[in-house]
Amino acid sequence: MVTIGALSSVALAFLVWLIYFRGGSSAPEWVSSLPAVNAALNFMSAVCLLAGYLRIRRREITAHKRFMIAATCFSALFLVSYITYHFFHGDSIFPGRGWVRTAYLAVLGSHVLLSVVALPVIFATLYFGLGSQFLFPRKVARWTFPIWVYVSVTGVLVFLLLRAYSS
Repeated sequence: MVTIGALSSVALAFLVWLIYFRGGSSAPEWVSSLPAVNAALNFMSAVCLLAGYLRIRRREITAHKRFMIAATCFSALFLVSYITYHFFHGDSIFPGRGWVRTAYLAVLGSHVLLSVVALPVIFATLYFGLGSQFLFPRKVARWTFPIWVYVSVTGVLVFLLLRAYSS
């Protein structure tokens, strides 16, 4: 658990530095497609999470594990793509005004806060679940699942709002 907490803290500190303090640099042309890739990866993660939830409700444990591993892989690919994009681009400013800006910032704020919570909880749930220690993951998964789904879905929503108001 200490290792999971330490890794999560390092990852968070790195992302804050990367997005808010490092700034952007000249980017290859393909980098501009990464926000859409990120949204697709978040969407696929959410789909796998929901499918995994349905499988565990039906007591299909092997299928459940496969969907959870797939959701983890999509989320990991998202993180790599997200880091790559922000390495070149830096922070993204929402250009909308009025109530839509307030709504966007509320969604973004909750997305960011819950993603900070989600990372160590996902690591812990996976660690104990893959180690066949099911009592811990079952209790924690009740919190992990809705947070992870929310973070995945709001990631797509943030992309859609940025895309709609940046055009």
